Amino acid sequence: MSTKLSQDVSIGENLRILRKRAGYSQERAAAQLELMGISMSREIISQMESGHHNIRISVLLAFKQVYEVDSFDDFFVQQEKGGDR
Repeated sequence: MSTKLSQDVSIGENLRILRKRAGYSQERAAAQLELMGISMSREIISQMESGHHNIRISVLLAFKQVYEVDSFDDFFVQQEKGGDR
C-alpha cells in the first residue's frame, strides 16, 4: 500500500523572497546551482517557489549557500515581504 505524504510546510514563498533579497533572477539562481553541480532550470525553481515541486535536501543546502542565508530557519519561518526587491 502506497501512501502519499502531503506537504505540511510550504517554503516556496520564502525561497522566492530569499532569492530576490540575494538579487538573483530565477535564471541566474539556476545557473549558480549548475556551477555547483546541481542540475537545475528556471522552470524547476519556479515550480519550487509555487509549491509544485519537491525540494531535495542537497538543493536546500545549495540555496543556503547561493542566497547567503545564515540559518535554515530562514527557509521555514515566515519572511517579511518588506525586504523583497
